[in-house]
Amino acid sequence: MTNDIILRNAEAADRSFILALSPTLAKVAKLTWHTDSVVQKMQDDYIIQILDQKTEPRLTLIAQKSGQALGFIHVCAHQDEISGEACGTVPLLAVSPKAQGCGVGQLLVAAAQEWAKRQGYRLLHLEVFANNDKAQGFYQNLGFKPETLHMIKTL
Repeated sequence: MTNDIILRNAEAADRSFILALSPTLAKVAKLTWHTDSVVQKMQDDYIIQILDQKTEPRLTLIAQKSGQALGFIHVCAHQDEISGEACGTVPLLAVSPKAQGCGVGQLLVAAAQEWAKRQGYRLLHLEVFANNDKAQGFYQNLGFKPETLHMIKTL
């Protein structure tokens, strides 16, 4: 299926598609100490904040097939928290549920990696919800490794 998928730069008209994937991203968080509405609002606000940032360099790509959007990725500059060096980060990646498992995410991550290499970065950073085992497995299969773990306890 990936042979028919094209990646293109996101346009203003893609914002509604990107925001429509917010419930998919929020659902996988499984943060039982927060209400679903709080997690959803956080995810909505985070997507808007990331898309509205004007920092450069950055890139938002849409994966599509036959004119239908399947997923997106946003990659931008970041400062590594350990070494302080400039690197890339993927703050947003989502694939529509009907397109998951078809290689769309792999194409998007590969494009983000190539972008980061062109920027001269040695590292590509991302964060994933701790309870999102599926995404963690996906990223680990692509060579990502856990570096730190943020923990919380309800009182």
